[in-house]
Amino acid sequence: MKILALFPEATSATQLLSKEKTLGLDEFLKNTEHELTIVTSDKEVDDYIEDVDVVISSPFLPAYITKERANKAKNLKLAITAGIGSDHVDLDAAIDKGITVVEIPGSNNLSVAEQNVMEALLLLRNYEEGHRQAEEGEWDLPRVGAKAHDMIGKTIGIFGFGRIGQLTAERLKPFEVHLQYNDPYRKEDIEEKLGIKYVDFDTLVKTSDVIIIQSPLTKDTKNKFDKDVICNMKDSAVLVNCARGGIVERDAIAEAVNLGKIRYGGDVWYPQPAPKNHPWRSLEQTGLTVHYSGMTVEAQERIQKGVFEILTSFMENNPIEETYLIVANHKVANKSYQTQN
Repeated sequence: MKILALFPEATSATQLLSKEKTLGLDEFLKNTEHELTIVTSDKEVDDYIEDVDVVISSPFLPAYITKERANKAKNLKLAITAGIGSDHVDLDAAIDKGITVVEIPGSNNLSVAEQNVMEALLLLRNYEEGHRQAEEGEWDLPRVGAKAHDMIGKTIGIFGFGRIGQLTAERLKPFEVHLQYNDPYRKEDIEEKLGIKYVDFDTLVKTSDVIIIQSPLTKDTKNKFDKDVICNMKDSAVLVNCARGGIVERDAIAEAVNLGKIRYGGDVWYPQPAPKNHPWRSLEQTGLTVHYSGMTVEAQERIQKGVFEILTSFMENNPIEETYLIVANHKVANKSYQTQN
């Protein structure tokens, strides 16, 4: 069996998801007949895609399994997301070609939930301006304080209330905020426990001081936060996106930030890696970083464990555990990735 993995180059010994550490796959596959190839850029995938049985990549540096590549990949049976998400895979093509698509649920839930809270605090407290002044030798306290706000009493809206959304709400609750959410699947059993209420999407947008996006990228959520939606947000509202860059409209975000309509932060871009001329790179007063919220040392260890379990089942011709499945047997197997009617 031929396995192709797309991992970044790294020098740190703690970076498991790297060309050098191979997520431990070198050792895992030792004394087997399986062949592992590591590449470091999506462009290199085309050199190997025709013959491989398995492709492994992360949302942070994805191997895009497009319709064209799926057609070329005559032997491809399994596409593993070393993390969470499937937007780098054309799911329709995977369904058509019988390619099983899997992710590692739970691998970085806590990591991303913590990042969501951090981003919300940074943006509310105008941290970027304070840091800029410290770095550049300035001391203009009014310029920082005029746009710095407490978290307490704010209305926080969470768009997408899966496990990460719920963990985010749990971590926000002690800040004495008003929590609300929108999701295609209402979760009444959790609402009382977390002190959170369900609202429709328009209400979430119009009434939230902070909106945290935690939805998968699907046909329904692509560019969901477009210019019209952003215009309906509160003035100076905070928008946090550690989910997927494609859920927001790129140019609408840039315009709204430049006009001072919203403050935007997160770690997801489209495409990834983001080109050097991406318009968000020149935005001021944002909480943007590279996509790393789910790449903590601990998250990588959980990702490694999940990848090993999936490969073990696959190599032994055993069914892959259902919780890992996104697409299997020519259909979507995870309701989070199903298109809503």
